Amino acid sequence: MTGFRTLLYKEVLRFWKVGFQTVAAPVLTALLYLLIFGHVMEGRVQVYEGVSYTAFLVPGLVMMSVLQNSFANASSSLIQSKITGNIVFVLLPPLSYAEFFGAYVLAAVVRGVVVGAGVLAVAIPFAPLRFEHPLWLVAFVLVGSALLGALGTLAGIVAEKIDQVAVFQNFFIMPLTFLSGVFYSVHSLPAFWQAVSHLNPFFFMIDGFRYGFFGVSDANPWLSLAVAVSALVLVSGVVLELLRRGYKLRY
Repeated sequence: MTGFRTLLYKEVLRFWKVGFQTVAAPVLTALLYLLIFGHVMEGRVQVYEGVSYTAFLVPGLVMMSVLQNSFANASSSLIQSKITGNIVFVLLPPLSYAEFFGAYVLAAVVRGVVVGAGVLAVAIPFAPLRFEHPLWLVAFVLVGSALLGALGTLAGIVAEKIDQVAVFQNFFIMPLTFLSGVFYSVHSLPAFWQAVSHLNPFFFMIDGFRYGFFGVSDANPWLSLAVAVSALVLVSGVVLELLRRGYKLRY
């Protein structure tokens, strides 16, 4: 496992060395969302009984930051390595494709958790939060960040240019996170759009994470966890198969 530990260390060090860009900037962005939406909607909207809108908003922003940054970590690392050509230094050592996959995904989890913890830390003074089910919080953070790390690895493998990763992020990851109930409850939507929202796996991750705070949610947390785990298993299987074949990596 020496190669796995070395690659994991390299990937964690890569984002930590530019922490202002990879950690501080997402935290600041989430804080701006919190200040703007919280100020505008506080006192006008109450989603759950006894939960202010600002408090409702915080878990969504935390999980959104976790998901987006987990994806960005794996995808940006792989595409940059492919473009600069230094991917060869990762492929030459006797690393199994499972170790390769595990190191990139675990590094993505680390970045997602660090950014999420930063967002939560700056948001706590603005809203009274409860931690009703902390184990659910941990479960959804780990599964969600791992899923987006796997998706980021998939995007990095398939893409040949930075533009292609940007398309994946801007037209797939970003819309799915914003339309997953971060800023609203899906129960406030018309029936058709509620049904559409339940086709979005990001909704289940954010809704389940919010359940860990308040003990209430729009969907059963066990269903949410099952959907997230199923998506993780599916994406991981696809990525491992591509790595086994050396798709767009070993020419």
